[in-house]
Amino acid sequence: MRIRGWLSVLAAGCVLLAGTPIAAAEPAADELRDRLEAVPGLTVLGERPTEPGFRLFDLTYAQPADHRDPAAGEFQQRLTLLHRDLARPTVLYTTGYNLPAQASRTEPTRLLDGNQVAMEHRFFTPSRPDQPDWTDLNIWQAATDEHRVIEALRAVYADRWVTTGASKGGMTAVYHRRFYPQDVDATIAYVAPNDVVNEHDRYDEFLANVGDESCRAALTAVQRDALTRRTELRDRYAATAAAGGFTFDRVMGDVDRALEAVVVDAPFAFWQYRGQQDCAQIPAPGASLDDLWEFFGVTSDFFSYTDQGLDPYVPYYYQAGTQLGWPDVSDEPLADLLHNRSIGEPRNFVPREIDMRFRPGAMADVAAWVASQGSELMFVNGEADPWSAEPFRLGPGSRDSYSYLVPGGNHGSKIEGLPPQQRAEAEATVRRWAGVDQQPAQVRTALDRAADVPRTPPMLP
Repeated sequence: MRIRGWLSVLAAGCVLLAGTPIAAAEPAADELRDRLEAVPGLTVLGERPTEPGFRLFDLTYAQPADHRDPAAGEFQQRLTLLHRDLARPTVLYTTGYNLPAQASRTEPTRLLDGNQVAMEHRFFTPSRPDQPDWTDLNIWQAATDEHRVIEALRAVYADRWVTTGASKGGMTAVYHRRFYPQDVDATIAYVAPNDVVNEHDRYDEFLANVGDESCRAALTAVQRDALTRRTELRDRYAATAAAGGFTFDRVMGDVDRALEAVVVDAPFAFWQYRGQQDCAQIPAPGASLDDLWEFFGVTSDFFSYTDQGLDPYVPYYYQAGTQLGWPDVSDEPLADLLHNRSIGEPRNFVPREIDMRFRPGAMADVAAWVASQGSELMFVNGEADPWSAEPFRLGPGSRDSYSYLVPGGNHGSKIEGLPPQQRAEAEATVRRWAGVDQQPAQVRTALDRAADVPRTPPMLP
């Protein structure tokens, strides 16, 4: 029995010596929880301890599997709520992937000292129907998920709303605005690409010029060295995977294909998560097997191409291969050493029983909307991040919208990395959009320790 219930029973059964009953103590009112539990479709799973001044709730919200056919079933979409104050603005953080286990405040939430709702993307487990129809995994369905969550929670948080997300989360936030432009007051999208033309030219051009020439040459050399020593690396990969209980059967097919994916992706991943400061750590030709293993493990991550590493990201690869597009980087510098050309195409990372067909036009439509009708949009990209090769672009019809490039920044770029004048301008704009006149004290708590851009497998936005 819960302690509160036990105390109530005890109090109800007692009487004063004078014979007057002692009234049962009323539990303290919890207005916030009561209001959350009154929202149709919203389930409060529980509350976790968090920093002073905040409350952290785990929630689910009932979503139709197909918004065009609500009778076709539903699923429970996971959310977390970091509550600050009912009178503060609310930031909806779209992850684009799974919901992080550790709740942390995004940069806009810190700037506004606001509330934050974090939202898991549909089809990322467990936010998936029991019998999924994969054609329901598209940008309109996900945008409508977001629309319904915002509409539902406005009954609790009536102040202004801002959406944000990093990487695929930033992409998802923009897609929501494309279909529901009046839902929120502004959107801040970090390191979010928009692959309008799914060709490798722009990414190849970027990778041919990022950093200095000697670093780029060293990356190509270490790739060729690894493929020349394929047998040694493959055997070590297979033995390490077997020892950890990891397999290659369901997605990649075999360890040789997985090894090629690790090696081919290395330059993209190097610039995405590392950078010029790490060029001296690239092993020279003839380096030991241990040095090669460590470099590719840190840069590309061998685990990412096992069945167990790929399985959580199958929904992303499905979206990339049906609507989003992908960075189709040329593998020509390694062609004479490869067994599997075009290993980076999304079809290679989705189990064959899931049907895929690319439907061009979705990204061009979003790009046209941003350039002709988008408003209150902010894009923050990193100068050295390969995903900035094909960014969202503002146009003559974009209103009150801004695009920033963090000097030398990689896939973790934020407003705080901009030059001082641009940073001040961007932060003031975010506060203006949210109706926050005074700059809050910039105190970083344990809620802010996690990076706003979680590490994903290489070549995932």
